[in-house]
Amino acid sequence: MKIKLETLQHQTDALAAIDKAFPGIDTTTNDPNANYIYANPLIRYRYNDKANIDIKMETGTGKTYVYTRMMYEMHQKYGLFKFVIAVPSPSIKEGTRSFIESDYAKQHFREFYEDTRVQLNVINAGDFKAQSGRHNFPSQLSEFVEATRQNANQIEVLLVNRGMLHSMYMMPHKKNPYIFDQTLLGGETEPLHAIAATRPVVIIDEPQKFERNKSYYKDIETMKPQLIVRFGATFPEITTGRGKNKVTKIDYYRGEPQFNLDAVDSFNQGLVKGIDIDYPDMPEEQASNLYKVKQAKAKELILSKGNKEYTLGVGENLANIDPGFQGNITYVGGRDCELSNGLVLAKDMKLIPGTFAQNYQKEIISQALDCHFKAEEENFLRPNSGDNAPKIKTLSLFFIDSISSFRGENHGKGWLAQDFEKILTEKLKKLIGHYEMAIDDREKEYHSFLQATLKSLQSEHQDVYAGYFSEDRGSSDTDIQAEVEDILSNKEKLLSFRDKDGNWLTRRFLFSKWTLREGWDNPNVFTIAKLRTSGSEISKIQEVGRGLRLPVDETGHRLNQDEWQSRLSFLIGYDERDFAQKLVGEINDDSPIKLNQEELTDEMIKLIVQEKKKTDPQFTEDQLLDDLDDHNVITRSNKFKGEVKLDGQTMSGYDALCQLYPELEQQTKVAKGKVRDKNSKDNTVVKLRKQNWQQLKNLWVQLAQRQMIKFDPSVNQVAETVARDVFKDNDNKIFVLQRPQMVHQEVVTDDDSASVRETQADYNTEYLTMNYGKFLKILAKQTDLPVNLLNNLMVKAIKRLRNNTNYINEKTLGNLIRTFNNQFNERIKTSYSYEPLDFSASTSIYNAKKHEFVDSVPASVLGVYQSNSVSDEKYLYDRPPLRYDSADPELKILQRSYGPKISVFGKLPKKAIKIPRFDNGTTTPDFIFKIDHGNKSIYLMIETKAENMRFDDAVIGKIQEKYFKSLKDSGFYYRMATSEQEVHDLINKLENGELN
Repeated sequence: MKIKLETLQHQTDALAAIDKAFPGIDTTTNDPNANYIYANPLIRYRYNDKANIDIKMETGTGKTYVYTRMMYEMHQKYGLFKFVIAVPSPSIKEGTRSFIESDYAKQHFREFYEDTRVQLNVINAGDFKAQSGRHNFPSQLSEFVEATRQNANQIEVLLVNRGMLHSMYMMPHKKNPYIFDQTLLGGETEPLHAIAATRPVVIIDEPQKFERNKSYYKDIETMKPQLIVRFGATFPEITTGRGKNKVTKIDYYRGEPQFNLDAVDSFNQGLVKGIDIDYPDMPEEQASNLYKVKQAKAKELILSKGNKEYTLGVGENLANIDPGFQGNITYVGGRDCELSNGLVLAKDMKLIPGTFAQNYQKEIISQALDCHFKAEEENFLRPNSGDNAPKIKTLSLFFIDSISSFRGENHGKGWLAQDFEKILTEKLKKLIGHYEMAIDDREKEYHSFLQATLKSLQSEHQDVYAGYFSEDRGSSDTDIQAEVEDILSNKEKLLSFRDKDGNWLTRRFLFSKWTLREGWDNPNVFTIAKLRTSGSEISKIQEVGRGLRLPVDETGHRLNQDEWQSRLSFLIGYDERDFAQKLVGEINDDSPIKLNQEELTDEMIKLIVQEKKKTDPQFTEDQLLDDLDDHNVITRSNKFKGEVKLDGQTMSGYDALCQLYPELEQQTKVAKGKVRDKNSKDNTVVKLRKQNWQQLKNLWVQLAQRQMIKFDPSVNQVAETVARDVFKDNDNKIFVLQRPQMVHQEVVTDDDSASVRETQADYNTEYLTMNYGKFLKILAKQTDLPVNLLNNLMVKAIKRLRNNTNYINEKTLGNLIRTFNNQFNERIKTSYSYEPLDFSASTSIYNAKKHEFVDSVPASVLGVYQSNSVSDEKYLYDRPPLRYDSADPELKILQRSYGPKISVFGKLPKKAIKIPRFDNGTTTPDFIFKIDHGNKSIYLMIETKAENMRFDDAVIGKIQEKYFKSLKDSGFYYRMATSEQEVHDLINKLENGELN
């Protein structure tokens, strides 16, 4: 199989943006060295940031392709022929080298640039070592520097990682300076000065690793590039000012990227795979057993749990602290503060012992293999894609703890490799049996592929899985070196099903210890499993980046998402269960601008004008500001006004802007409530219309008086009777066995944003149990039943279950608590009454001590959603936005116009009345209406519910109804309503005196 590179629209768009931003060749220069044959032609605005170019492209969308083709384009159009590519790490350097030198890339570019070729010179560690006692420049450097313009069909490229670049910078500055036994260009003795003489164009890959105020960027500057073009998904930040004046922004050369393909666009346009995330769930007891890194030093590690601290020295085992830390893990310390399994520790990191257990990692491996074979069957069989649809080779990547767990002693097999083989063998045999009687030709072929896989796996030199680790570079084992070469360089072999002789190529499972995290990718990676946390806050998109690229089929054709919907399965541990939310947060935060609901920013103005010009080329910024001023949307300082009248509605200035110019929100890709930071707080407040609330003053004086629930004497006997009945478990639904659960999180995107959809499923492994004493303690606390009674009932239940103590688990506990409380509450729901107490208490709306209403309430206590504010003067609040909990019926009730007999109306804040519930807690109705009826006032309290209300909703209705009947004032009316029309009909009847 040969990979076929194809011209993709987003990549040609990026090239067009580069060409548009390119400042051009300086044809008016008087520089006598303009035609220096060893150097590039002179570029206008050279050595200046306004010439430099930034290209933002998300991981997996082909930035290496774009900057490689950019070199061909600049050579063809402008005669530029010397380029330096600077990358952060050796692994990224290897990936770039592999692409540029690949046969498929060379063949692709020959189609556009005929006889032009790239001469790639790679600088590696050791290239500057003395040879036979002489210090000569490495040939790669000499060939790059001394190549001339006379070879019109050759592009000279120097590829170097930042570490080697810094070494070249330091050479002439060491105490014992490098003395080279040769010079370059007739006199240059320093490597970077020699490169500078060629007036190079420098390409920076991963610009966030080359911050301008750091040494690596100074190394770049020493080469005196005429032009710098940066390519990356992430760019460095720059901070100016201090304290309140401190401002942090993205450091773009011209203030913004010249091409911006952000994360949301990449997912929405189907330029990368979709993502599913799974992790094994843990029992609460085990999950809460965590240790925090208080301090990590070179020779000492301090962990804390609760109020206790635990100190470990170098070489000491974590199992000394907690036996849950399995696997003989010790503290290595050193500069990186590592554990023996390779995990780098940092202050405040949380460690859960259970996630270090060998059987826990086996769960992740097993689930990863399930994901692999699910994808493999679909990719091999290609259902609904035509009879002759080319197959897709499916690969999986495992990031593991350490090389010893994989290679074992003397390059044998470690415990992880052995466990992997056992699990894989079981799954292969099961699949082979499933396709044993296959009739369809493609299914027969898949059966043959599976058989060949099993045969290879059971042979002495299996070829089904392979590993690549940094330690492998120095290995003398030829088998290991062959594995490394296949993984790093032979991408086409990994993507092929058969070799040149027609034999199956079964290798499709790859193992590494983060060595392949960056710089390496394969389009057909459909599953990535992390058997431990990465231990650092690196970009989550970067972590999944090894598998984001769209796949290629067996003919080498790259499939787009319209041809074949492909998703990446990402397996992680419980300790990273917030990975999906962090990933989604990164996707949504990658918006080109951030909307500001307080003021109209320059970025917002620019975006609106840019979008309006597409339909009205004459539209200007002045027109926009004049229009907003005419509509009274903004102040002179561009702040949004708090209340704006627009088309008969009252709304905030920001909402008015979005209504007048919907282009703003259509283009920003900002999440609209779909992804929320659980630690963030909604600080919006809603101001009360005090003159309207004063009409409710007498009512609230009465509502502020506290009520007590008084139960009938028979309640205790009812509780015991219910408990005995529940523990019998006649339906066999309460006492259950519990297995670990796998949590599945799917990252989904739409036109506006990304979000997470989550499901759970039992996972097939040993049963989970919990400590019996803790089980009883929680059960007693949650049911208010005596411990002795519960213990007697549990003993009888376990005997009935054949003394199987596996039934003592969190699920059984939850079932007992829930079933008892439901049945008990159902039995006593009429066995109580309300009795008034002799004191009043404040609520969220009323201060009982001062006998007055509050000035404002948090918007969150009125509802989670927001809309334009109602304009009715009888409404209880006067500051937008309008808050509600459901579009139907709540929003419809609020937006309806009401007749003259309605004095005031509105949504009641949570805890505005605090009606005691017999089943614990309090409740407050949703709405209040004051209706004028003759010489007296009528108060209508409304609780809104869906037509198919839940059990708890009906209970709340009964509680509220009972409470309002207990009040002496006969002017109270209470109803549950499921529609806006139902509320309207009730009001009409009350206005006409038709209800008693």
